[in-house]
Amino acid sequence: MAAGMAVFPQIVRASVLGRGGARAPSERIVMGCIGTGGMGRADMNALLGSPDAQILAVCDVKPEARNAARDLVNTRQGNQDCAVYEHFWDLVARDDIDAVLVASNDHWHVLHALAAVRSGKDVYVEKPMGVSIEQVQTLREAVHRHGRVFQFGTQQRSSQEFRHACELVRNKRIGKLVHIDVGVHSGSAERTGLKRYDPEPIPEGFDYDLWLGPAPVAPYIKQRTINPHWFHISDYSLGYVSGWGIHHIDIAQWGHGTDETGPVEIDGSALFPTDDAICDNPLWWDVNCLYGDGVTMHFTGAGPGLDGVRQGITFKGTDGWVWVNRGAIEAEPKSLLTETFGPDEIRLPVSEQHQQNFLNAVRTRTQPIAHIDTASRSDIVCQLAWIAFKLQRKLRWDPVQERFINDDAANGLLKRAMRGPWRL
Repeated sequence: MAAGMAVFPQIVRASVLGRGGARAPSERIVMGCIGTGGMGRADMNALLGSPDAQILAVCDVKPEARNAARDLVNTRQGNQDCAVYEHFWDLVARDDIDAVLVASNDHWHVLHALAAVRSGKDVYVEKPMGVSIEQVQTLREAVHRHGRVFQFGTQQRSSQEFRHACELVRNKRIGKLVHIDVGVHSGSAERTGLKRYDPEPIPEGFDYDLWLGPAPVAPYIKQRTINPHWFHISDYSLGYVSGWGIHHIDIAQWGHGTDETGPVEIDGSALFPTDDAICDNPLWWDVNCLYGDGVTMHFTGAGPGLDGVRQGITFKGTDGWVWVNRGAIEAEPKSLLTETFGPDEIRLPVSEQHQQNFLNAVRTRTQPIAHIDTASRSDIVCQLAWIAFKLQRKLRWDPVQERFINDDAANGLLKRAMRGPWRL
């Protein structure tokens, strides 16, 4: 068994068993869904398109969201079997649920996933994983301790062009890897008009205190609770640094072959808004990383144009380069694009559909393509970037101990305070 791979229990619910083809309801993987906004609905639709999944419960603190999700599920499944919950603990307490989709707001991801894992459920968790490195480490430990299947919503590992680019790099088709450029949009264009806000009455039927959860108490303002607004507020998210950056950072880690480690040095800068009373996540950032093998990585989010760094991931080697983005791949020399690989070369896992890959792993008790160990390492790189530009100085990181070296101030940022009664 590969190092770091979870050891799964041999007893599996009857609903997880079955063989091929269209499955009877009793043979499907029974799922509950926590968080039914945009990404939650997208993931739900993907799950509903699989003969292996059956959704029996949805949960969202917003009544209109959970009711719309219930109606969607019932329509797609052709029955009225889907239950609806306001409180996530009611959903995870159900013994008939095998797995849980977590697609809530970023600051809730780890708490919702922990509740599911500790209740014996497998989990598909939307990116990013957490809003502190301690949260990531706690969830990873729980997944292993409880023997659960975990899939991260970084679906680019299930796309052929990203896999081919990474196999080119891993098999040294571009020579020795020297440098990686990672470019993402910062989302700053979404912030137009988000400047000043007046508190409003809390809508009837909306448990705003539960929506805030572990985040600090704050006056109710509608924009605070809707996307894209909350995505730019550091109490609830690390913004595009981890919310979008995780996709491309994850591929950089995959191609570099550093799924079980991370950088050893990191430094960076960022521009924070000064004219917005609530949205305080960076308008752009620029981060440099050094890995133990000497490879450097430049990670930037600078809006359209990206200051010369292309959107996507560029691997640069001594004999060529390969650039990859969603639905696109380029290389120099161009012949790399038609390269094939021999039986003795490195071949990366194949997944054609990310949610189905999770369902397959639940059924077979094997590792999905974006399992907890690779997911946690990629997510931590994004969080290291955040800490580096918050402190605005070079930091040394121990990827084995997962702590900063001789730096109490930086290590103090590994944790995030949580409002009671919420805790990890």
